[in-house]
Amino acid sequence: MGKALIIGAGGVASVCIHKCCQNPDVFEEICIASRTKSKCDALKAKLDGGKTKISTAQVNADNVDELIALINEFKPDVVVNLALPYQDLTIMDACLATKTNYVDTANYEPLDTAKFEYKWQWAYRERFEQAGITALLGSGFDPGVTGVFSAYAMKHHFDEINYIDILDCNAGDHGYPFATNFNPEINIREVSAKGSYIEDGKWIETEPMEIKRVYNFPEIGEKDMYLLHHEELESLALNIKGIKRIRFFMTFGQSYLTHLKCLENVGMTSIEPIEFEGKQIVPLQFLKAVLPDPASLGSRTKGKTNIGCIFIGKKDGKDKTYYLYNVCDHQECYKEVGSQAVSYTTGVPAMIGAAMILTGKWNKPGVHNIEEFDPDPFMDDLNKFGLPWKESFSPELVD
Repeated sequence: MGKALIIGAGGVASVCIHKCCQNPDVFEEICIASRTKSKCDALKAKLDGGKTKISTAQVNADNVDELIALINEFKPDVVVNLALPYQDLTIMDACLATKTNYVDTANYEPLDTAKFEYKWQWAYRERFEQAGITALLGSGFDPGVTGVFSAYAMKHHFDEINYIDILDCNAGDHGYPFATNFNPEINIREVSAKGSYIEDGKWIETEPMEIKRVYNFPEIGEKDMYLLHHEELESLALNIKGIKRIRFFMTFGQSYLTHLKCLENVGMTSIEPIEFEGKQIVPLQFLKAVLPDPASLGSRTKGKTNIGCIFIGKKDGKDKTYYLYNVCDHQECYKEVGSQAVSYTTGVPAMIGAAMILTGKWNKPGVHNIEEFDPDPFMDDLNKFGLPWKESFSPELVD
């Protein structure tokens, strides 16, 4: 069916590549590219021999000219960006220059500011439309599947959705006193930033971890969860009809929060460069180097994740509540692809989003968030490729 260039060779990329190889009728050929080619070669060695043809390449995703050269050499139908969010714009620039479709899992953020918003990528809308190519933003789980869930709920269950609570629970235990389940730098920037939510069309800002709720998650039980800012709030508030309030909550254990507070207090989570032995270093980047690699956590992590959305709105003039979610088991993910569930729940939707582009099921030139497309084929593929969804019409509600 087509060719995909996958940029990145970490935990999420590994899952995505495994899933591409499980879907060879769509992914006839893939090229894995990263700054460290040995990581790409290791993935190729693990997965070679199937129907999907695999090649590898070295590329600096900060360098537009290198990206353009690689795209022109491989000639992919879609570029799947699983690199760092700092590199979204350079990869989009290369896709524009070569008229190649683009998919990512997280919105752009500047390296020197922990700022999560879509304005930089939305600024590409007209240029992508004029080039006749599609940029699919946020094809992970959150953002990603949470947007597909919202579009599905809107299409099949509501005339308008007034309230959305996105709940992200990771009840996995990796046995370390402190580690992050995805890129430590991105994770810590996200959770140490101020929280915010949208109500009546306005952003309301909170202090980090200021708002806490306890929720009884299906198949997991009660967990402490905290309100965070998250990028999909911005796009869903625009694209889902009737929104009055939309919030995002994520669970954290007390050990994680205690360690994080200590690291903050001594300046290790700072993104401001400091001088150390004659060199400029960023404390958070140094911390990332000493923490366990998230890709190494798979064999150690036990337990489940539960990520989903609670919707409250109206159908045929009547109030309606609907909960759509997925439960994923860390150990089952490791048995299948050698990864823990956090990487799995992002890597699978990345593959599905690229498949939607390659098959033409989603074909809309311009820059679009995932909830702007027909959710049904994506929902079908979630069931087919390892992230089956569940629903409830009488969920426990968040205060």
